[in-house]
Amino acid sequence: LTVIVKMASQVRQNYHKDCEDAVNKQINVELYSSYVYLSMSSYFDRDDVALRHFAEFFKEQSHEEWEHAEKLMEFQNKRGGCFVLEDIKKPEQDEWGNGLEAMQRALQM
Repeated sequence: LTVIVKMASQVRQNYHKDCEDAVNKQINVELYSSYVYLSMSSYFDRDDVALRHFAEFFKEQSHEEWEHAEKLMEFQNKRGGCFVLEDIKKPEQDEWGNGLEAMQRALQM
């Protein structure tokens, strides 16, 4: 018989569960956005599309979204919360059209 006891965080103070849940939701939104931007970057870097500056722009956006997620994870830990990672959904499309269409899609996220 093995008993596992989950200990309460030593640093958790005045950190409501609803707030912790909202931060977890935002972490997963940031990771999904990073994933979509990475897909866009890869699309524009293809040899048949070859829009290098769009590829670089969306790659930078992907890194930025990833950094947002990391900062929120650090915040969760500092407040004594726990972050919960969900499955990252595949982007709704693989083809992003021209630069204008991709920018419009990015603004909708």
